[in-house]
Amino acid sequence: MGVNSIRKSTKTKKKNSIDVLFDEVEFEIPSWNQIYSFLLEISNTIQHNGFQADIILGVSRGGWIPARILSDLLGNPMLANIKAEFYIGATKSSCKPIITQPASVSVEEKTILLVDDVADSGESLRLVHSHLKEHGASTISIATIYYKPWSGIVPDYYAKKTSLWIVFPWEIKETIGKTLEKFRDKGRTVKDAEDKLINMGLERQLVERFAREILGDEY
Repeated sequence: MGVNSIRKSTKTKKKNSIDVLFDEVEFEIPSWNQIYSFLLEISNTIQHNGFQADIILGVSRGGWIPARILSDLLGNPMLANIKAEFYIGATKSSCKPIITQPASVSVEEKTILLVDDVADSGESLRLVHSHLKEHGASTISIATIYYKPWSGIVPDYYAKKTSLWIVFPWEIKETIGKTLEKFRDKGRTVKDAEDKLINMGLERQLVERFAREILGDEY
């Protein structure tokens, strides 16, 4: 379990991109039970450290489900959300996160547990952290399920450090859709995409079902 602070990253650019599907990389596809076990571990450490948040703040979209589970495990019903998205400028030469939905409650003079599913590049978490400080948050601790070694932020609490490309159970259909699109753009077949997804470790039944739903008459 990691306990550290924000630092400037000199590591490699974020790697949790759909483009890595075409590289020789390893994947991690945690189950719902594994996710719950990770969050139980995190909640145990938070309670052991005596940290008590006034508000648990989930970062949309990946942090919503972990934040809700931690709300239950920590017995803290004060749950809120904030949304940060990556924006590609007109020149497409840069991609940076922006706040697209401010915190849904006032954070002034509040102790915040900021929750996301993974600290990947760390850019979104850095932005949200700064945003909360600007709006008067007194103390902010960050909790993520996973932490990537190249992240610009080391979460105060995390369950696992990994360099693997993660497919969370709440983004399986989205991952399948993006993979189908990438394969199509490269002139590959639907079967090629399905085989790739199944070899990654996704269930054949889900892959075929979602592919049919996404492609419709093109399937």
